Amino acid sequence: MEFFISTLLFGISVGGQYALIAIGYTMVYGILRLINFAHGDVFMVAGLMGIYLNTLLAQFLPPLLVIPVMLLLVLVLTVALGFIIERVAYKPLRTAPRMSVMISAIGVSYLLQNSATYITGGQPMTYPAIPFLSSTITVAGTSIKWVVILTPFLVVALVLLLTQLINHTRIGMAMRAVAKDFETSQLMGIKINSVISTTFVIGSALAAVGSMLYFTTYTSVVPTIGAMPGLKAFVAAVFGGIGSIPGAVIGAFLIGICENFVKILPFEGATTFVDAFTFALLIIILVFKPTGLFGEKATDKV
Repeated sequence: MEFFISTLLFGISVGGQYALIAIGYTMVYGILRLINFAHGDVFMVAGLMGIYLNTLLAQFLPPLLVIPVMLLLVLVLTVALGFIIERVAYKPLRTAPRMSVMISAIGVSYLLQNSATYITGGQPMTYPAIPFLSSTITVAGTSIKWVVILTPFLVVALVLLLTQLINHTRIGMAMRAVAKDFETSQLMGIKINSVISTTFVIGSALAAVGSMLYFTTYTSVVPTIGAMPGLKAFVAAVFGGIGSIPGAVIGAFLIGICENFVKILPFEGATTFVDAFTFALLIIILVFKPTGLFGEKATDKV
C-alpha cells in the first residue's frame, strides 16, 4: 500500500509538470494552429539558466537571496526568450504556408539545443536545490520531496488563474476570438500580434515554472533534456484534445500516473517501455477519438 501511494504521488507530480508544458502547446495551437516544437527546448533553457544564474548570483548576493532572485530572473528571462522566438521565427511567417512555420519551429528547436550544447559542452549539469521544495517529508512510510506534494496544487492554482484571465479579461476575450476565427478577429480590429505574443509569454512562463519543479525532482540537466518531456506534454495536449486547456491538464495527469505505474510492472526492463507506452497511448487515442478526450469536432462551413 505504501508503494502504491508513493507511486501515485510521483505520477501526479510528473503529470503536473507535463501539464505546465502542455498548456503552452495547446494555447499556441488554439490560436495559430501551430505545434511549437521549440517549446520543450524553452523548458530546457530555463533549467540551464537556473544553474548559471545560481552560480553567478552566489558571488554577489547573500545566500538567502540567491534562490529567490534566481527563480525570478529565470521566469523573466524565459518569458523574454519566448517573446523573442515568436517575433523572430514566427511573426515574419504569419502569412506563409503552415508547413513553413512548422519547419521554422523545428529549426528553433535545434538552434536552442545546439547552442546549449556549445555553451555547456554537452555535459550533464546539476540543478541547484531549492529550499523547502527539495526537503523531504514522510508519506505512508516513504520519504518524498515536498515538490511532489505541492506540484498538483500549484498546477491547479495556475490553471484556475489562467482560466480567469482567459474568461474575464480583455486580452482573454481577444485570445478566445482569435482562436475561434483568426481572419475575422483581425478584420474586427483585434491586435493579432499582441494576442499571439501574449500567448507565447504565458506559455513560456508556465514552462519556466514547470522546469523549476521538474529539475528539483530530476536534477540532471543536459541540452536534450527538453525533448522527451516536450513530446510527452504534446501527447498530453493531443490526448486531452489539443486546443483545450482543461483537456491538456487532465491528459498530462493521466499520462504521468500511467507512466509511473508502468515502471513498477512485475517484469524485467519495465522502465524501458515507459516512453513506448506514452506514444502507444497516443496512437490508440488518435485511432478511436482523433479529437482527443475533450476536443471538439471541427466542421467546415461552405
